[in-house]
Amino acid sequence: RVKMNDEEILVCAVQLGENFCLYFAGLECDAFSKEKILHRVLRNVNSQLLVVRPDLNIAAFEDVTDQEMKCGNGMHFSIHYYKTTTPSAGMPVAFSVQVEDKSYYMCCEKECGKTIVQFKEGEVPKDIPGESNVIFFKKTFTSCSSRAFKFEYSLEQGMFLAFEEEGGLRKLILKKLSSKDEVDETMKIT
Repeated sequence: RVKMNDEEILVCAVQLGENFCLYFAGLECDAFSKEKILHRVLRNVNSQLLVVRPDLNIAAFEDVTDQEMKCGNGMHFSIHYYKTTTPSAGMPVAFSVQVEDKSYYMCCEKECGKTIVQFKEGEVPKDIPGESNVIFFKKTFTSCSSRAFKFEYSLEQGMFLAFEEEGGLRKLILKKLSSKDEVDETMKIT
């Protein structure tokens, strides 16, 4: 990183020139470009599936029957993987889901001073030139569970997708991880 005019710029060494002069190239910060899409169901630690119900403005982990899963309404997610200029943060992903004949994407919005998870009608963008409220960084849940992940919100470091009990539902929320060494099972997604 180089500081120029009170602005930090990410640079990368690209060439060693004559007299051992090192040349740098500036990198665009936080630029994302869609690379691939995987289709998955998302499960919590209790093996419940994440189900999106836009008509009720709810996304919650629920027990689902085989018949309901075949129908798949609001349960089969597209995980959009992006290339990034800052790979150290984790694999950038965005989520979308089909409910009936409409597509919804996951994003986070500030509401009454708290960041909440929402699903809005529309498509995930192909290219994101800067920061975005739809990007989450996919990280391995723990070093010994390679098939489980946690998803950190790109605009708030230490805030992860999780679930919280509320009125008999396990609602999808953003939750602060109190320390890097903490293992919080509510953030575990397979």
